[in-house]
Amino acid sequence: MTAAAMGPARAASDSCSLMMRNPFNPIGRTTFGKGTVAACELWERTTRRYPKPEFGIRHTEVFGRKVRVEEETVWRKPFCRLLHFRRDTLDSRAARQPRLLIVAPMSGHFATLLRGTVEAMLPDHDVYITDWEDARRVPRAAGRFDLDDYIDYVQEMIELFRGDVHVMAVCQPSVPVLAAVADMEARQSPHVPRSMILKGGPVDTRINPTLVNDLAEKRGTAWFARRVISTVPWPNPGYGRPVYPGFLQLTGFMTMNLDRHINAHRELFFNLVKGDGDSAEKHRKFYDEYLAVMDLTAEFYLQTVDQVFVRHALPRGEMTHRGRRIDPGLIRRTALMTVEGEKDDITGVGQCHAAHTLCHALPRAKRAHWLQPGVGHFGIFNGSRFREEVAPRVARFIRKNDARTSITKRLAAALTGRRRIHAAPPVIVPGHEQGWPERAPALLEPPR
Repeated sequence: MTAAAMGPARAASDSCSLMMRNPFNPIGRTTFGKGTVAACELWERTTRRYPKPEFGIRHTEVFGRKVRVEEETVWRKPFCRLLHFRRDTLDSRAARQPRLLIVAPMSGHFATLLRGTVEAMLPDHDVYITDWEDARRVPRAAGRFDLDDYIDYVQEMIELFRGDVHVMAVCQPSVPVLAAVADMEARQSPHVPRSMILKGGPVDTRINPTLVNDLAEKRGTAWFARRVISTVPWPNPGYGRPVYPGFLQLTGFMTMNLDRHINAHRELFFNLVKGDGDSAEKHRKFYDEYLAVMDLTAEFYLQTVDQVFVRHALPRGEMTHRGRRIDPGLIRRTALMTVEGEKDDITGVGQCHAAHTLCHALPRAKRAHWLQPGVGHFGIFNGSRFREEVAPRVARFIRKNDARTSITKRLAAALTGRRRIHAAPPVIVPGHEQGWPERAPALLEPPR
């Protein structure tokens, strides 16, 4: 109703902007005219309903060569699809690069918020990402979606690769990914991932609690159920579904750093007046992504608040999945790396590192932790510090725990005469026709 009520005012603002930008209007070249155009753009951007952005990744570099990138869906369910960034290269070395499954956060923003993460990892990895669906667009006939369903989805996607994959969880999915791997170990699944990288995840929010953690624990789950749950309005496809609206989550994020956002929009106004197009475009690019939000199903949101932020179920050993207790101490085959930001005001320092305490059965050689100096929450998966300092460390950890790397080293050693290879295990490659990983034992033949 609010968006509809703003329609006439937005139309009037657009008309005023067009009139001032008309090349035959002399007032448009004055300070007053430029200020009016800038004010109209600010009004339009403030009242706009931002659509889901596109990844827009068309090219990357593989072994120094620019190659084309195409998106393909290899797995789909009502609330998520698994997106593969297929690199168009014939270089046989690319087929031996590690597979990386990035589990994007389902916390209000779309998976495109991790565009920078995907771009940084693409040159050296075969990248997949979870593209979560906006709950307001999922019909009620599709059923419920809670934290147990989330863990089921993660397990199904991991098992697609039959164990030949590394999983990176950014922020919110750290807990369900850790739970999914622990449950797979408890069931003795042969397809556990080779490693998991948890970035800024709220594994134990009792450590260095932030404003977000304090609010959740102080209010309790029942308060959130009464105050923030709404119903999807008509004519959205998910009409009637109870959800936690994305705009409420966005409001919470923005009020944590309100001065910074106000200053950013003030600078946009002055940059538009003085004609600084480059700075204005940087602002548009960031906020087009940041202000695009999605709704979460009420059951998923409330169950996450209750188990992760109120009861601290995982670190207390009380978390269950489909009636089975989650015990990270059973994880023995999947290597673990945690990444935190020194200035993170959403997930306090130490909350993600707590995963090492829970995974006590893992040997020291299969663990790693990195505290990135000088960055906040977003700096551990986006930005120059991430590209230059975080991503290379993650890539080295993945290669250290990847079977393909050891195969390549053995092959190189054999070809140079240092030692011989008598057998090579089969390599799993994605089957593009069926959208399903299949075995291809002929990719790496032992030298005769």
